[in-house]
Amino acid sequence: MASSSSNVVGVHYRVGKKIGEGSFGVIFEGTNLLNNQQVAIKFEPRKSDAPQLRDEYRTYKILVGCPGIPNVYYFGQEGLHNILVIDLLGPSLEDLFDHCNRRFSTKTVVMVAKQMLSRVQTIHEKNLIYRDIKPDNFLIGRPGSKAANVIHVVDFGMAKQYREPKTKQHIPYRERKSLSGTARYMSINTHLGREQSRRDDLEALGHVFMYFLRGGLPWQGLKAATNKQKYEKIGEKKQTTLINDLCTGFPDEFKKYLKYVRNLGFEDTPDYDYLRDLFTNALKGTGEVEDGEYDWMKLNSGKGWEARNSRLHPYPTNATPGASNRELHGTPRTGRHLTSDRLNAAQPAPPSPMAKHSGNKIRDRQSMQGISSTISEKFESPTTEDGSTNKYEQSTKKQAILEALTNFLPVFNEFILLSMNPIFVFTGVAGSFYTILSIICLKRHYGITFSLKQAFLIRSCTAHKLIIACAPNLYAFAQSAFSL
Repeated sequence: MASSSSNVVGVHYRVGKKIGEGSFGVIFEGTNLLNNQQVAIKFEPRKSDAPQLRDEYRTYKILVGCPGIPNVYYFGQEGLHNILVIDLLGPSLEDLFDHCNRRFSTKTVVMVAKQMLSRVQTIHEKNLIYRDIKPDNFLIGRPGSKAANVIHVVDFGMAKQYREPKTKQHIPYRERKSLSGTARYMSINTHLGREQSRRDDLEALGHVFMYFLRGGLPWQGLKAATNKQKYEKIGEKKQTTLINDLCTGFPDEFKKYLKYVRNLGFEDTPDYDYLRDLFTNALKGTGEVEDGEYDWMKLNSGKGWEARNSRLHPYPTNATPGASNRELHGTPRTGRHLTSDRLNAAQPAPPSPMAKHSGNKIRDRQSMQGISSTISEKFESPTTEDGSTNKYEQSTKKQAILEALTNFLPVFNEFILLSMNPIFVFTGVAGSFYTILSIICLKRHYGITFSLKQAFLIRSCTAHKLIIACAPNLYAFAQSAFSL
């Protein structure tokens, strides 16, 4: 892709090759121009029927610093798209499953299960349920990094708060809910239209574990005239398939896991330690040890999966936040896997957020509309799928407002102090205004500071134009700095 400022988003992220797409939008590789760090940049049309990147960004902020959660660097609007910048990771467990001829050893499944269970526990402890458990959404780290075999969870477009953070009051039990998640792995209760809670995430995990062990599940490949009928058939097959039959030929601990999670009550707190111990015992029964050596590390004569093609499947090539839910309602997903040839082929230009030549006035108007819509959304009462107000999510909105105000006040104070300096008072209002904003931007966003003498030189010569050029999209900077 040509090196051009038109391919820079979020002030300093250059957009590279496309690495994935789905009904939600497109994912590109990217580079942080400040430190040359590789990132993943997700694009979503602002006029999407069900925009999810803003909610996903807020979820990442809630989970920041937790093991196995990618760092989030930026959320903002670029032209007609929302964009989200997060860590670039390695392939998904689904991709690795393919590389291993669609079968994992018991040892690998046990080690994977303990990591996945810990990630879901972390999400639950932050008062959230994930609601779209599937191998595609669990990724290992980048090859060569310290976290190369740490399993990360991504794509929180379906995540939902299941209890109020302060009071720990659980959401009420409801029925006749629309299906949310991926039909192959979702819990029986989800098929029956029951409100999801922690137990449903854990049951879906159990289905994933058996998928890895067996190479498939009994309810795969069912045919029906419509999607609705197909999902009903899948649900019926799950209910009629005995756990003993599903787990035959594998350690009994997998049976115990599924029986335990299916017997949990709607508001029950799972015993995560007990479940992890089950898998530890399962591995002991096979005579193997938990040494951190996964099946995909043995590929290519012990060189690992990355030896085949170091560019294969960076980040989730089939990661489509919310796509599973859309699939349930009849919208097909685009391509379940992207081949290495497709990944390395000439890539199309990124979505038009980088097409800044369409007119600065239009861009400014879109930015102002974005500010207005962002503010209005923060004060809107969130609603549930049945249209009622969800009071359990209001606290998150209030926290976002307070966070934005808290982050804004130091910037405002800094602006006032700078504007009172004689250097700027007597050297022209317009030029001083832009110079002050640029100095604040460089200080807070890039860590670059200026002495008063340097500031005077910047203001009194054409050099200030270069600084202004470093932050052409002040709205994008404001979104990043103020966490809007």
